[in-house]
Amino acid sequence: MLSLAFPAIDPIAISIGPIAIRWYALAYIAGLLLGWRYVVYYCTKTPNIMSKRDIDDLLFWATLGVILGGRLGYILFYNLEYYIENPANILKVWQGGMAFHGGFMGVIVAIILFARKRGISILAVLDAAAVATPIGLFFGRIANFINGELFGRVTDSPLGMVFPHGGPEPRHPSQLYEAALEGLVLFIVLFALSRSAYVRHRPGILGGTFVAGYGISRIIVEFFRQPDAQLGFLTFGATMGQLLSIPMVLVGVGGIIYGMKAAQIETRKLPKDDQAKDGQKA
Repeated sequence: MLSLAFPAIDPIAISIGPIAIRWYALAYIAGLLLGWRYVVYYCTKTPNIMSKRDIDDLLFWATLGVILGGRLGYILFYNLEYYIENPANILKVWQGGMAFHGGFMGVIVAIILFARKRGISILAVLDAAAVATPIGLFFGRIANFINGELFGRVTDSPLGMVFPHGGPEPRHPSQLYEAALEGLVLFIVLFALSRSAYVRHRPGILGGTFVAGYGISRIIVEFFRQPDAQLGFLTFGATMGQLLSIPMVLVGVGGIIYGMKAAQIETRKLPKDDQAKDGQKA
């Protein structure tokens, strides 16, 4: 059976004595920093919902939401019984165990708290975060691939790869499918939509598009991805990832409809220093 060779990339990117920096950690850092820069760029366009200082603070809130929500989501949705029996391992995030759906909910909570504290439209902040999130998803899935984790189901497709921890049979490189759909394709769609002043001035459309787009992408890729061993296939042969993504599609479509019907948001006046930066980039 023909298959592609799995690139044997060391999961540890940099090692200095006892300190080891993994590609997975670098993926999180790259996703957050590049996402932050892209949100800064997005917010130079009307309606100028946030100043650069706001965005800097939002990065901190979002980071906490991703880490705490991602870990809690994995524990609750994917491996609750294990962590009830081994509570000391809950904090060992370096051993793996983060869930996108949990991280997503964590970021939503963080954004709601942040926006209410700053007096900014919650949906407008969600839109800004949405356009940048595919960047982090892309790097995260590439890191999953390098780690040889979250691989796909057995296949006779010429795209199949023999993963180090996946047995002798070729499997779908589903991490790359997710990087393409959840990362590149979704980023391009949101980038194209965000160029429209009509869309930018109606909070909910971009956020709804991301939520629905991710849900659809995840449902599709789950047909190729190997279910978590401790869960297997669930209701009607669906996976946990698919069951968690179905509500996302419904909520996302609702967000788009709400945004299209909502009144246009007014342009927010930026502080003088941000106005100067905005003018230089125009």
